[in-house]
Parts: sequence; structure tokens; C-alpha cells
Amino acid sequence: MIFEYPQFFYLLWSVPVFLLYNYFIAKKRRNAMAKVIYPHLAAMLTFSVDQRKRRMKKFILIFAFILLIIASAGPRWGEQVEEVPQKGVDIIVALDTSKSMLAEDVKPNRLERSKLAVLDLLKVLKGDRIGLIPFSGTSFLQVPLTLDYNAFTLSLQQLSAGIIPRGGTNIEEAIERAVEAFKKGGISHEKILIIISDGENHEGDPIKAAKAAASEGIRIISIGIGSTEGELVPVRDENGELSYLRDADGNLVKSRLDEETLKRIAEATGGVYQHLSHSLFALDALYNQTIGDMERSEFKSTMTRRYKASYQIPLFIALILFAFEFTLDDRSREGRLRT
Repeated sequence: MIFEYPQFFYLLWSVPVFLLYNYFIAKKRRNAMAKVIYPHLAAMLTFSVDQRKRRMKKFILIFAFILLIIASAGPRWGEQVEEVPQKGVDIIVALDTSKSMLAEDVKPNRLERSKLAVLDLLKVLKGDRIGLIPFSGTSFLQVPLTLDYNAFTLSLQQLSAGIIPRGGTNIEEAIERAVEAFKKGGISHEKILIIISDGENHEGDPIKAAKAAASEGIRIISIGIGSTEGELVPVRDENGELSYLRDADGNLVKSRLDEETLKRIAEATGGVYQHLSHSLFALDALYNQTIGDMERSEFKSTMTRRYKASYQIPLFIALILFAFEFTLDDRSREGRLRT
């Protein structure tokens, strides 16, 4: 047996409180009566009340109240097997892992903040398949479209800025890799590519790739992370010494958010652009705004064991007990005869 709303069991604390309250009230009444009436006269005055039945009425009320609490907790027992179809949209997250994502204009840094946003997205998925493509100078499909969110989470957490040896940023190749992954994943009504990057593209034509993706029915949501003012990129050497990234001429590299490129990528597919910053905005909010109501495809059916709702049984017994308590006469035999 399981309970859908176990928090209702906290109401059981009221039962001992009720018993203690009745005990002290009865004791106080007896003490008050003993001060003004002799014991043998008190027995004569209360002869018409059957104390045993009166106690029974109290315990019936308490038991009925306990059954009401059990019914409110939503008891379920008796398993039944159901075939549950799983429906959703296909979502691939292409995450920039270039060194510029180590910039700390978003705390703790751009890459870690992006990973946290994707974890928030996982919490609101409605049976959607999700895949993962890390990219920098090149890209690869790390997680094919899957319903296994735990496996996806483990792969996401392992991402680092050095996972792809080739430096730079090639958004075009990331989009092309996503198109291939969607094709391998089979037919679906809706295909969403979420690109998370600072937008600094060093090679390829991402706008051209976005238009090609649109012709395949893929909608791109681009997420810009970082600041347009720019930030130095911290790096550590083999001894753990902190320094800042420099170009081939020895000049410090300042990474800036290129919102214009990311906006054009999204617009080419009828998608949207959002800026992920220090604010509380995250991908879970974006999902509810733009993806949650899309037409969903059936990926597969699973056999699920479910418990039957059984609150009716304790509720029915409680109502019978209330009715019985109401009709139970607590007068003694002598009292009934005199009336």
C-alpha cells in the first residue's frame, strides 16, 4: 500500500490531544460536582446515562476521524499493469566548450553556468528525448537522443573546456552534427536544437547551416552567455598557476558575447534568442514558454505498474461510523424505562 498525500497523517497528532482534553474536562467536571453534591446524590442524578455507551460513542468518533485522515492521505493498493505511451519532442543541446567559456563574467563561469541551466531544463521535460553535442573547433555527438535523463546528466557533468583538443569555435559544424543526429533518431513532429554559446564563431558559416537545418524542420533556440563588454579568459598551467589566455602575438584575449550572430542563427529557423546571465532566467522557463505546448510524437510504449485508488473504503466506513454514533442511545436501561 502507498499513500498519495502522506502529509495528512500529521493530523493524527490531534487524536491524543483530543483524548487528553476530554480526560481533563471530565476530571474537572467530577471535581466541581464533588464540591457541591454528595457522591450518592451524584449517582442518582446521572443514573440515566450509560457511561460505557458514552465512552463507546467517543471512541467511535475518534476511529471515524482516523479513517477520514487515512482516506484524505489517498491510499492506493492492488497493482494494475497499464501500457503507457511516451510522447515528446526531440531536443539536442549543442554546448560550446571552447576556452572562452571559462570567462567569469557569469559565475562561476560561462560553461558551468550553462551546465546548470541544462540541468534545470531536465527537470521540466515532459517525456522528451534529449541529446548532447559539445563543440569548439570541431564537435561530436556525445549523447544520442535518449529518454535516459540520468545518462545524459552524467555526460553533461563530465564536460570541460578541454574535452575537445581543437581550439576555436565552429558553430556551423555543431549545427550540421545536430542535423545528422536528428535523422538517426527517427521521425518526430518537432525537432529543437538549443545552442548555448558566447557566439564567437571563428570558422564556417553558421547562418547558412541554420537555413539548411530549417529546411529539415529543425527549430533553433540560441542562448547567449557572457557580456558584450567582454572578459579575460583565465587558464591554469600544468602547475596550477593561474594566468590569462593570450593570442599568438602575446596579447591578452578578451572574450565578448556576439549576440548578433546568435540572433541571426535563431531567426533563420523561426526560433528565438535569449540571453543567459546572472538573472534567474533559465532553460526551464524557456521550455515552458516555447516548447511545452508543441505537438508531441509517440516514441515508445512502456508497461507501468500502478496502484488503484482505494480512498473510498475508509471513507465509506467512516460515514457508517458517524451515522451509527449519531443514532446510538447512551441512556441506561432504567433511564429509557422512565421516559
